Amino acid sequence: MTRVLLATRNAKKLVELRRIVAAAGLNGIEILGLADVDEFPEAPETGATFAENALAKARDAAFATGLPAIADDSGITVDALNGMPGIFSARWAGKHGDDGANLRLLLAQTEDVPDERRGAAFVCAAALVTPAGAGAAALAPGDGVPGRIVVHGTWRGTLLRAPRGENGFGYDPIFAPEGGRRSSAELSAQEKDAASHRGLALRALVPHLRAAT
Repeated sequence: MTRVLLATRNAKKLVELRRIVAAAGLNGIEILGLADVDEFPEAPETGATFAENALAKARDAAFATGLPAIADDSGITVDALNGMPGIFSARWAGKHGDDGANLRLLLAQTEDVPDERRGAAFVCAAALVTPAGAGAAALAPGDGVPGRIVVHGTWRGTLLRAPRGENGFGYDPIFAPEGGRRSSAELSAQEKDAASHRGLALRALVPHLRAAT
């Protein structure tokens, strides 16, 4: 059994990746979370892009544990806010991971934005770093270091005016994907995996994960 580390403390992301790996038929791979390995120093997210943050997190995890490591950095970009919150999505209201406060602040900031200008997108960068690629410093994506890959996924939609649904996490309750009438938080896990930014990015990693293991 090959062990692969998902460098996150978000239990819902861990469940999501395990579903995608299972659906892809990747037998013989065990997906671990950070709670399953010894603690190691986790550098703050100081990158200027989703890709830089994802690569740095995966590189640190692979270097510390000797395991192939996957990390993602994702968030919501709002057209009327010039692409913000972007990389600051998880700490938009000041405290990292306070989903309720982040959501309320974003709704307040866009209260006066008319319906026709409420376009938004979820964006995800996902990185896979093997032990062979973990020795060099976490440079920019595309730095040419073997054993590193970064992929992207984008999910376009509209920012709602009030939360709807109980599934998902983060900004899911106020995001309505293009072509649908339900919020992301009203979709089933399978529906979300098939269309979401993270589902797209993680599925794009599957061939590289197969090759690395």
